[in-house]
Amino acid sequence: MTLPLAFSPEVAKARDAGTPIVALESTIITHGMPYPQNVETAEMVEATIRENGATPATIAVMNGRIHIGLTADELQELAQAKDVAKVSRADMAVVLARGGYGATTVAATMIAAHLAGITVFATGGIGGVHKGAEESFDISADLRELSETAVTVVAAGAKAILDLPKTFEVLETLGVPVIAYGQDTLPAFWSRTSDMAAPLRMDTAAEIARAQITRTAIGLKGGQLVANPIPANDEIPADVLAPVIAQALEEADAQGIAAKGVTPFLLQRIFELTEGRSLTANIALVLNNARLAAEIACEMRKQAK
Repeated sequence: MTLPLAFSPEVAKARDAGTPIVALESTIITHGMPYPQNVETAEMVEATIRENGATPATIAVMNGRIHIGLTADELQELAQAKDVAKVSRADMAVVLARGGYGATTVAATMIAAHLAGITVFATGGIGGVHKGAEESFDISADLRELSETAVTVVAAGAKAILDLPKTFEVLETLGVPVIAYGQDTLPAFWSRTSDMAAPLRMDTAAEIARAQITRTAIGLKGGQLVANPIPANDEIPADVLAPVIAQALEEADAQGIAAKGVTPFLLQRIFELTEGRSLTANIALVLNNARLAAEIACEMRKQAK
């Protein structure tokens, strides 16, 4: 069967020229913010990658194809589409077979990027172990995907609404390298630091690129997570966020929110409770991750020659 991949003209040109490409997910467009702010943010992230020497490839499922890169018209179409599925490993093939719209999560974006030969992916924060997972078993497929698929994921750590210690314990068990960029503690999404020591630290894009190339060369499957702290001027300190997250979690429990509905609900409530500050921080950290991902992609291309 021919792979159901559709490359945008910009990405096709970059592939032909052998220039660096950075994958981007599409849930931030369909499930992260309202129209037209979702389009404006997506365009800013793509522009940041271009400014740093790489080509952006926003990934989404549309009309039975995995789109690797979106044209301006396709971005508008996706941003205004209704009933867009939030696609992960379990349901990606079903959404493709049905020909509907699907926004890719971290796991699905990694799968699509790997199929397209893209080795670097910029996102906001990965999914992980939800609080209360010892009873609900609510653990994101993102964690196992990192252990299976050879893509370097640049994120501001895991989303702060999660059980962060358990999330990083699972990543350690799965053998996923977790690399803090430029500091000895792990960032906590909206906050630059946490009380968790970083398992690994690297200070340059060149080091990070070399680590993934070496990992693949010695036959270790899977990718690596680069935990890139949010810029200092944009962070929300952890002690400010803690009571806000606790309140949002209590409300989710009281309303019986579960499964794929948990993360969107919590992010929306935190947005409301912080009077929009969380979204401003989210955009800042995604742009910051896009910059670093582009640098890593450029280094990977340079070192592969």
